[in-house]
Amino acid sequence: MGSHVIGTLPPTLCANIRSVRWNGLQVGAEESQTLPGYRDPAVVRTFAAPEALDTRFYEVRARSVLNRVPKSSRVPFRWTINPYRGCSHACAFCFARPTHTYLDLNAREDFEREIVVKVNAPEVLRTELARPSWEREHVALGTNTDPYQWVEGRYRLMPDIWEALGDSRTPCSILTKSPLLLRDLDVMLRVRERADLTANLSIPTLDERTWRRTEPRTPNPNARFEAVAALNRAGIPTGVLVAPLMPGVNDSPEQVEAILERAAEAGAVGVGGIALHLRGEVREIFFDWLRSERPDLVARYESLYRRGAYAAPEERRRLARLIRGGRPPSRFDGGDGGAEDVGPSGDGWGRDRRPVAHRPPPQAKLF
Repeated sequence: MGSHVIGTLPPTLCANIRSVRWNGLQVGAEESQTLPGYRDPAVVRTFAAPEALDTRFYEVRARSVLNRVPKSSRVPFRWTINPYRGCSHACAFCFARPTHTYLDLNAREDFEREIVVKVNAPEVLRTELARPSWEREHVALGTNTDPYQWVEGRYRLMPDIWEALGDSRTPCSILTKSPLLLRDLDVMLRVRERADLTANLSIPTLDERTWRRTEPRTPNPNARFEAVAALNRAGIPTGVLVAPLMPGVNDSPEQVEAILERAAEAGAVGVGGIALHLRGEVREIFFDWLRSERPDLVARYESLYRRGAYAAPEERRRLARLIRGGRPPSRFDGGDGGAEDVGPSGDGWGRDRRPVAHRPPPQAKLF
């Protein structure tokens, strides 16, 4: 890393960061660029790895890591952490895409190929959690972009983030599409000894063709289910989120039933679903994807989303019943059957109706 990135940290800590995060990496030429909202220039790196070809990583020093959620938000937590901006998963439906425009980058290929890395996130977080004013409120990770996307395998920010949360006894949850979080199982178990910690794996489909079309650079869904099982065996309550549910794409009863059965087999403590919503620029990006991959569905989506970002209420109710087995809408979708969220089920799922021992807190979703 350039001295302007970590030069203000103690020399010993700087050396440790260099050793842990850069040992054995093949790193391309550096350049420098200033991003809106960041005081210092960002170091721009590329990696000689197939998964990272044509992707640039902007190392920035964040001034704050704990993000306060607006009171108007319909989520049951007030704080989030996002060590990365942009996401290499390249899901066309990702609601976080427009946030890249705040960096003067676009919501399309830039969101997938221009990834911002908050290299000092663990150190800043530890300082913020040590403040006397911190009341140990629940902190949700994975609410915007995935903290376990490909780049985390290189920067390894999450272990120190978990340590900071555990040392401060801060309750927390994680939502991810990646089994990479199993790398940090030992530290997550240490956090669990000091504070409540729950996890959710987002698994929208098991159908290989649908997976490759909709989430082109995500880990295999079978590997995600293996992670669900491993976490639950280790004692970390972990559920499954079927998100997003996309009409005509991954919403056939057979597809959903397969997920519910695998969730039960993996010992998932809860299952939930979210109907696709298309806010802002994501609407046109997703419709472009439809025109390319599923032109047969364009007319249907124009009708379902004719009133705005959310599908027609009757369609959301239908999608809710896929997860709930016909149970009436509950408080997780606003109680009126018209909201976009289908929260974790409280009474079991699948053919054998396995009971759910614990319901992870619903949180803002990765899709």
